[in-house]
Amino acid sequence: MATVHLTKEQFLRRIADYEKNPDSFRFLGSRPALIDFYAGWCGPCKMLAPLLEELSDEYAGRVDIYKVDVEQEEELAALFRVRSIPTLVYIPMDGQIRVTQGAVGKPQLKEAIENILL
Repeated sequence: MATVHLTKEQFLRRIADYEKNPDSFRFLGSRPALIDFYAGWCGPCKMLAPLLEELSDEYAGRVDIYKVDVEQEEELAALFRVRSIPTLVYIPMDGQIRVTQGAVGKPQLKEAIENILL
């Protein structure tokens, strides 16, 4: 399964409707999620993209992997206080959301998915 590019409208349906619930984050997904905040001009983001595509296939049915273009979806970037890219947001079914910044290798991504999301 390929990564899914999220717009604000899709985010409100798939991740959390922060307009209806501005005081709390209620995850709407049926599986843990990883969101990559990126920009098309960002070199480290371009290095990370194929790794996320591979992981999307490897974890299909267990973890949903999404992408958000910070230049097109500024409101979503502001929601997670994205200040540098790439920023990865890990949303487990239960537990705290984790946010990391910077590109990492596939082994580190797999470790984070296993430890934070699964």
